[in-house]
Amino acid sequence: MRNGKDGIVERTLGELARLVGGELRGDSELRISGVAGLEEAKTNEISFVVGPKYVGKAHETKAGALIVPPKLKSLNKPLIITDNPYLAFAKILTFFAPKPHPPLGVSSEAHIGAEVKLGDSVSIQPNVYLGDCAVLGDRVTLHGGVYVGSEVCIGDDSIVYPNVTILDRCIIGNRVIIHSGSVVGSDGFGFAEDGSGYFKIPQIGIVQIDDDVEIGANCTIDRATMGKTWIQRGAKIDNLVQIAHNVVVGEDSIIIAQVGISGSTKIGKNVILAGQVGITGHLEIGDDVRVGAQSGIAKSIPSGQTVSGSPAISHRDWLKNCQILSRLPELRKKIISLEKRLAEIEQAISS
Repeated sequence: MRNGKDGIVERTLGELARLVGGELRGDSELRISGVAGLEEAKTNEISFVVGPKYVGKAHETKAGALIVPPKLKSLNKPLIITDNPYLAFAKILTFFAPKPHPPLGVSSEAHIGAEVKLGDSVSIQPNVYLGDCAVLGDRVTLHGGVYVGSEVCIGDDSIVYPNVTILDRCIIGNRVIIHSGSVVGSDGFGFAEDGSGYFKIPQIGIVQIDDDVEIGANCTIDRATMGKTWIQRGAKIDNLVQIAHNVVVGEDSIIIAQVGISGSTKIGKNVILAGQVGITGHLEIGDDVRVGAQSGIAKSIPSGQTVSGSPAISHRDWLKNCQILSRLPELRKKIISLEKRLAEIEQAISS
């Protein structure tokens, strides 16, 4: 690794190939100073190709080198060949991405409650509120406007972006990222009818977020009525997601924007919930389930299923139904025509 002109970090193509464990084709000493898309890339930048439909652009690109799958290793460019070019691209982009360096220490404009415990090299920026007995691990960053309630614990290397609210007693693991505007630990939606209205049920549980979870902007994760709402290790949650009280989200699951999960539902490991999926309460979604966009889930789903639609059915059956739906106007005309002909035949027989 070396610094090029104007302090720009450079690596040779050979170094990048070793970084991602890829096979090198071309000049190992070619200097690369950045990553860009095929159309925007310059001669000192690397780009990537994931499939045959991008081959035309790959031939036209000015990129100095390409990351490609083995089936595209014949391209006439310096190449890094790997079975997963998208992952290799992500690793190389991570290296070249600008590294933020928030100011270390505690801003004089932050509120620090009684008996707060701070780890080493924390960054607590202006207008942060830290409640009594909160605990922060090493290298935690709290951006401006973050509210951290009493007895909250936040693990090492976690980043909390501006205007996030983490309410009392919630537990945040190591290397967690929470984006702006999200609320962790708001009251679960629990009310009991009393004959004339609704009586609020106290929500005395917590939210626990395990290591390596990322939560998008403007998400809401409600605290449990009792016990915990639990987001397990490695789960990734997109923007504008609602997770209700006592929900469990399994390890490495992906929840995409505008999903709503009702109370006490359990989501398994490696589940993908596409955008705007709605799930009713007290269900179990098994491991490795895939749910298509805008689906409505009203019953539990066994592991390994792929479903779509509302109410959700098997994805294959849903595709067949979609084909039929597109033909309904035509089928309606045929039915009307057949009914008319049948009526004429019946009339002829009766006369």
